[in-house]
Amino acid sequence: MNFEEAFKVADAAIFARTGKHLTDAETVVLQGSWQDQSYDELAKASNYSARYLRQDVGPKLWRSLSEALGEEVSKTNFRSALERCAQQHLERVQILSEPVAIPPTADTNFVGREKAIADLELLVRQGARMILIQGEGGVGKTTLAHRYLDMQPCEVCLELWMAMEVRNLSPAESVVEEWLRRDFNEDPGREFGVNLERLRRILQSRRVCILIDNLEPALDRNGKFLDNHRPYLDLFRMLADPGGQSITLITSRERLGESGVGLQSYVLEGLDEPAWQKFFANRGIATETPALQALWKAHAGNAKAMQILIGVIQADYEGEIEAYWQDNHSDLLIERELSDLVASQFNRLQQLDPDAYELLCRLGCYRYQDIPSLPIEGLFCLLWDVPEAQRRRVIKSLQDRFLIEARKGKYWLHPVIQAEARARLQSSSDWAIVNQRAATFWTESVQRVETIEDAVRAFEAYYHYVNIEDFERAADVILKKRDSKLAGADRLGRSFYKLGLLRQMIAAINLLISHIYSEYYLGGLYSILGVLYRLSGNIHRAIECHEESARIAHICLESSFQMDEKKDVKSSLNSWQTGALLNIGLCKLELWELQEAAQVFERLKSLSKDLEYYRSSTDFYYSFLKSCLGLTEEARTFAERMFHELESLEKPRWITEYRLVFLGQTLYNLGDIEKARLTYEKAIFYAQATYHTQVKAKALCGLAQVHRHRQDFATALPKHAEAISLLDQIGAKCDLAEAYYQLGLTYLEMANLELAQEKFAIAIRIFEKIKAPKQVEKVKQSSRGLPH
Repeated sequence: MNFEEAFKVADAAIFARTGKHLTDAETVVLQGSWQDQSYDELAKASNYSARYLRQDVGPKLWRSLSEALGEEVSKTNFRSALERCAQQHLERVQILSEPVAIPPTADTNFVGREKAIADLELLVRQGARMILIQGEGGVGKTTLAHRYLDMQPCEVCLELWMAMEVRNLSPAESVVEEWLRRDFNEDPGREFGVNLERLRRILQSRRVCILIDNLEPALDRNGKFLDNHRPYLDLFRMLADPGGQSITLITSRERLGESGVGLQSYVLEGLDEPAWQKFFANRGIATETPALQALWKAHAGNAKAMQILIGVIQADYEGEIEAYWQDNHSDLLIERELSDLVASQFNRLQQLDPDAYELLCRLGCYRYQDIPSLPIEGLFCLLWDVPEAQRRRVIKSLQDRFLIEARKGKYWLHPVIQAEARARLQSSSDWAIVNQRAATFWTESVQRVETIEDAVRAFEAYYHYVNIEDFERAADVILKKRDSKLAGADRLGRSFYKLGLLRQMIAAINLLISHIYSEYYLGGLYSILGVLYRLSGNIHRAIECHEESARIAHICLESSFQMDEKKDVKSSLNSWQTGALLNIGLCKLELWELQEAAQVFERLKSLSKDLEYYRSSTDFYYSFLKSCLGLTEEARTFAERMFHELESLEKPRWITEYRLVFLGQTLYNLGDIEKARLTYEKAIFYAQATYHTQVKAKALCGLAQVHRHRQDFATALPKHAEAISLLDQIGAKCDLAEAYYQLGLTYLEMANLELAQEKFAIAIRIFEKIKAPKQVEKVKQSSRGLPH
């Protein structure tokens, strides 16, 4: 083997391993060593110093060849190593014309950064000489910088690791002197400016890669170099000189605020989920599990967290990622390394910028769940003790340190940061006042409930009051009235069940009831809870709640309970007492106990003379009940009058989407099919405008019945399906059972007896679970004679 052949083998091996070809200096060492020359002889024959070749180029070359060839390589044995490599691959590779095809060794620790590497390469091609890689702690800045510089054809790689403690920071003057002396065999001068100029000339003539890691200890609260480390500014300006050949990468958790430095900034975000999947899969851990996705999301793709977690999961959980998540999902900082990493960022912020630290801790009070981000007003309200003119600067301080996420005017904390912020806030004296301020912000941010998002935003205040165990104020959130699209002023709890948010409000009220002693609040909560239970299909529990609400209201009215406390207290108590009776009547309808329902509505009509809303509602429900009992003339008189108003008036004052559904059902029972269709369509229009999911589903079910009556099964079946899907989503069991029953009737009309029986059976199962025996009997009547 001659040198040309040896060079091709060595170059190909190193390229396959690192993606870099041999540098000029490495070629000098390889060729001279092939000729048995010493480093001193090599230095005389080249432009390089003997010290540089002996202490830097040579050791790195032999180390690179050792890794590439898979055996220990030195200046004395590299010939035989290259010959063995060439012999092993002779059959597959033409050594003299092609690079040796040595399979590269994949680095399983470096995943998901292909785009970042490409982004850095593009910046360099565009002329960038200095790039600041910014990002949160542990995101992988240093790893990325190392990988990118390893891929560059550099003669020399300089590294500066900034000390974590300010007192241990090396002066810029010392750093430059050491680089000149150690890496370029240059004797430094006494003047810093002279040494900078010497370094500049070297960087203009030689390809040098520079890594400055962990810059932030050298920066003050504004991102500028500390007063006693200002010479770094001159060093950075020189390194950013576009006339040089060097590439400098800097890593930092904080932005550099020195305007005189011509650097490019590159923000490194967390790894994406596929990268985490690949990393875990490389270590034999199953990745097709929601637990991995939850871990990735909780840690925002943080690379350091990924490495820490994999070790714990393998060592303590035998690779069972689901078991780890089940045990630790409520404590994201249970791993000490992660906890220390996050705590160090908080501690530095506390020292540099106390106002920003206080805001970060206070932001831990928000949940970032149903409402995942905040408008800037949600931050301003927590800065009550900071002058208004300084508030945006405080927020910017958190952004510059990547401790808060911001996009399109919305702000949020990642779960791990939020966990630390919340823990610190809870241990401070600010816990109560911060939650009060946050609750007030949410309450005042929603003046009118028109959408699900409006309702959910307004409800966030509830969680803040629960945090500080102010349960009556939490109840106030549910009972507070706001304008809505059609119903005028409506309580938030009512808005929730109209929007189909049944389960969330049921859980919230049940939590409060055991902590509240005010009868006024209890009466209101039981009233709303009863409706929620009725709509979700827990009919008997609904009746109990309404009876309790009526009992409390009656006692309060009889005892003139706190009548002067609020001007609408008496009105509310009357409303809850009468509303309880109305809702008990509706519960009887849901159970198909028609005679009992009739008795309730008869009693209600005599009580609701002074309550316009309830008298009007009673007329609609009672009219429907009469159409079911065969009292058609009485039902028809009312239904036709209401339909005429619906057609002739732009918006009748009595109109609500729920009443429209009952009017449609009444007209259908009376055989006014076209009027029923028009009424159902009007109900859907209003239900969609107010996001009343349950009414929309009931109206769709009614339209399906209309189309079934007309033998238009192709139109009826999709409407049945949509109604069932909506009702299943919100958990409205009674209406869901009725929807399956109506679908069974449609299949029965189509003579598809098997599917009819199947849907009837589902309806029966749901009604039996609800404990509605008369509904069960109604369905069984229709299914008699069908095959089982």
